[in-house]
Amino acid sequence: MTQTRLPKFAFIAMLFMAPLYAMPQSGAFIVSQHGHPVGTARFSFSPAPNGRESSSQVHISMQGLTYALSKTEQLTPANRLRHAQISATVNGSAVNLTTTSDPAQYLLNVSANGRSTTSRLEFHPAAVLLPDFDAGALQTLLDLSSTPANARLGLWAIIPKQAGPQAGSIVQVQLATYRDELGKLDGKPILVHHLVATISGTRSELFSGPDNQLLQAELPQQGFALVRDGFVLTPPAHPAAPPADEPTSTTPH
Repeated sequence: MTQTRLPKFAFIAMLFMAPLYAMPQSGAFIVSQHGHPVGTARFSFSPAPNGRESSSQVHISMQGLTYALSKTEQLTPANRLRHAQISATVNGSAVNLTTTSDPAQYLLNVSANGRSTTSRLEFHPAAVLLPDFDAGALQTLLDLSSTPANARLGLWAIIPKQAGPQAGSIVQVQLATYRDELGKLDGKPILVHHLVATISGTRSELFSGPDNQLLQAELPQQGFALVRDGFVLTPPAHPAAPPADEPTSTTPH
């Protein structure tokens, strides 16, 4: 049998063609309110035998809010949620949450204030678990949005907050694409993509680089933002809402 050998340059080209989600990925961010640093957020993604694993950490300390979050996830090769675990403290109160998925539902188990609650949420394949201030969750949302199949299905967010009798809710994410902007990353000019994610009627401004990496997020919480270490949006002012006819595309309802 004749064995086919790829030329060396072809093998190198294949490496560059490997999808970004198959490679290690990380980011570190400053959490600010009205431009004043109040904490940090970071995430990392690493390849796993059946997809990839992610971890996120958030620490915020300010008047009226002490918040710490640690999240680990197992994702499919298509960035879809398999399993997640969250440990958090909010102003001294501890919360632990576990999420699993099957073809019919997401199962949320929450332990807080000495009580345990189980919620069953409707299953949507392209869903991201979205705790507050979680840069890793926003990166996963960007990764999901870059896949045409997910855009056709629609993007969804699992919100791990009490919603009536449920310990969480799942809501659709509306994504709109705006004109590109400019910025600097580690002192070098970079083209910046601009998206607006609307979730339960609130908007988050998302800014990403040419490789879809999250650079900045203007959050719906009053005056809060995540900014990647070394990144500056040009101009740095909070982006104004463009005219209603400016968005170039949106995800289907």
